[in-house]
Amino acid sequence: MEDTEPKETPDNESSTGGAGGAPKRTKRLRRTRRITLAVLLVLLLPVLTAETALRINYMGDPADGTRTRDRDAMWLGHAWVDGRKKDADLTALARGLETTGIRDLYVHTGPMEHDGTLPESLYPRARWLVDAVHREMPGVRVQAFLGDVLATESPDGMRLEKAATRAAVVDSARQVLDVGYDGVHLDLEPLHSGDRNYLSLLDDVRAVTRARDAQLSVAAHQIDPLPGFHSFWGTVAGHPKWWSQEFFGQVARRVDQIAVMSYDTMQPLESLYGGYVAQQTSLALEATPPTTHLLMGLPFYHENRFGHWNHAETVAAAVRGVRLGLSRTDADRERFGVAAYIDFAATEKDWTSYRDGWVG
Repeated sequence: MEDTEPKETPDNESSTGGAGGAPKRTKRLRRTRRITLAVLLVLLLPVLTAETALRINYMGDPADGTRTRDRDAMWLGHAWVDGRKKDADLTALARGLETTGIRDLYVHTGPMEHDGTLPESLYPRARWLVDAVHREMPGVRVQAFLGDVLATESPDGMRLEKAATRAAVVDSARQVLDVGYDGVHLDLEPLHSGDRNYLSLLDDVRAVTRARDAQLSVAAHQIDPLPGFHSFWGTVAGHPKWWSQEFFGQVARRVDQIAVMSYDTMQPLESLYGGYVAQQTSLALEATPPTTHLLMGLPFYHENRFGHWNHAETVAAAVRGVRLGLSRTDADRERFGVAAYIDFAATEKDWTSYRDGWVG
């Protein structure tokens, strides 16, 4: 007769894992937790180390004399050349700049078309502005701020690898100098480190500005906080963001002025942002020849988004960071200043922080 009684299941082989299965699952769980913790430490430790270094970089007192050299600059919006700004606005601007060290105005005159051309219809009041500034603010220069999006990270935008496009940008530079501008200020983004076509463009534009006794200035990306960091970030995020210190120096040697866009830094605290600016100031001073005018950007605007925390990126922290970097690297650098971005978003607190911290 067939045995119909159920067979006894061994203690260590139950259908649900039995008494012997629980220890195995516990060991796997512990192993998984240890691996996860190790991975987190590997990822977070370099970040925590870097942030600690920035906090330390913000400590100490700036050296005496690290104040304005009366070589500061400010970016101005397009309203100054399209007809929205009037005589009363210019008078108010002149009055406000009297108590500052601002001597260069980068006035948004573009944007250029993707082919490098610049429609004259964009700046009908440019001649009025230049003449008015020269009359009301003697010694202040007006530079045409020309920018465009580059097709480096998307299919749309300006392509500097095209010789015809670079030639058109040079013609646009001639065009604004014919209006009476004192210089050309280029802001082409996102510009990847090592771009030889950009360097070639700067050589060609500078030949034009030198022939007119005019300025060539550029808005520059930040410098690698760690060697080769732009390559790492480009691989991880698809947006290199930073320039190598070597490439920054190659750009700086080709222009009269280079203004570092030292904002949008992803720093979450004011002290970390200030330490970051101090580091950027030192790196930029090391790479910029003394014959080139170096400016560090100040965030005269207010946004809260990934990459820019309004409570952290303050003018006060930026100014203190600039002074600390200047103190440690080249306290007597003469061709040095700060550049405020941008006039239409500035608050009275921004101006006060700039005047109290930098003008003195």
